[in-house]
Amino acid sequence: MSDMQLIAAILFGLALAHTFAAKSFERLADRYPRHAGLFHFFGEVEVVFGLWALVLILAMAFLVGGQEAIAYAESRTYTEPLFVFVIMVVAASRPVLEAIRAVIATLARLVPLRTPLVNVWLCLALVPLIGSLITEPAAMTLAALMLAPQIFRKDMPEWLKYAALGVLFVNVSIGGTLTSFAAPPVLMVASTWNWDSAFMASTFGWRAAIAVLINATVVTVMLRKHIIDAPAPASGAVKVPLLVSAIHLAFLAAVVGFAHHPVIFMGLFMFFIGFTHAYDKYQNPLILKEGLLVGFFLAGLVVLGGMQQWWLQPIVSSLGPTALFFGAVGLTAITDNAALTYLGSLIAGLSDQAKYMLVAGAVAGGGLTIIANAPNPAGAALLRDGFEDESIGVAGLLAGALPPTIVAMIAFLL
Repeated sequence: MSDMQLIAAILFGLALAHTFAAKSFERLADRYPRHAGLFHFFGEVEVVFGLWALVLILAMAFLVGGQEAIAYAESRTYTEPLFVFVIMVVAASRPVLEAIRAVIATLARLVPLRTPLVNVWLCLALVPLIGSLITEPAAMTLAALMLAPQIFRKDMPEWLKYAALGVLFVNVSIGGTLTSFAAPPVLMVASTWNWDSAFMASTFGWRAAIAVLINATVVTVMLRKHIIDAPAPASGAVKVPLLVSAIHLAFLAAVVGFAHHPVIFMGLFMFFIGFTHAYDKYQNPLILKEGLLVGFFLAGLVVLGGMQQWWLQPIVSSLGPTALFFGAVGLTAITDNAALTYLGSLIAGLSDQAKYMLVAGAVAGGGLTIIANAPNPAGAALLRDGFEDESIGVAGLLAGALPPTIVAMIAFLL
């Protein structure tokens, strides 16, 4: 263990503590309005890991030299932060959102129950499972935007909002396991361990689907007295032509198809920006700020997490299969589950059972904290305004996510 590794571990711990204390900074902003801007800045969860990553690079430059610090920053792979930024903006565009909302509304009307209730259930169950096709960040973005006006409102009891948020995060984390390319922790090991989509569906997918349906059903029943109708389209809004919706969906499919090629999907994104500008009367403002903040958060996690291998990998390699499952659930809460499974893929001689337990634990625990799964910051950025102090508390999220996490754990263990 070098001095730099120790400093990186300390800074990672400080970043975690800062994440857990983010809600406290929002309260300080109300108490000390003179410095409200600074406290709001420190209270932005999406800023935390980018801020501490900057501290790490500065510390590295001071201790080992500026060239080495730059070389380390450039050695990191930023494909995932870039992809999450792009897919958030594209998926949240008005034509895509209205197309998905129309499908959900049509299905909801076919069920002989109160339509708003079914709509919420579909957003918590079907959309996370669709994440196996359109990727988890896209599913999180769509579900969050559709659920926000129905559930994540100021007048909704706070504990129910956390219950719904916990289910959304857990269901998105496990709902992407029906294929080998949609869930970041699965993607990290799929090629190394030769796990294709057929293997994922038959080994993980059906178990995940059962847990998703149970979680969505339970929390929808809990919410049933508070669910309101989805808001009607704004009066005077221009109807989106079918061709425009089709082009937006084509952009979404192309970005998903080239998810591992940032040069391609960033080029597609530039064309997408141009298209939305050309047909701006069919658009709502793009969520560029929210997407950039989430990308910044994930990039900071990449920089800070890149120097935690020295203590994480020995823990992962020393555990037996069952202990590895529970250890992965716990470690996922304080790291990124994709980073955890990536470290597992570097361990030679892992048994098939140990591989299953590692990935199952990583996806089951993916809803416990903001940093546990890459799509979580996206959901938090889009939904936090509906919570008290316009921020999401760590304890509230943990309490809300724990019951659906236990359901997912049981599904994967049985």
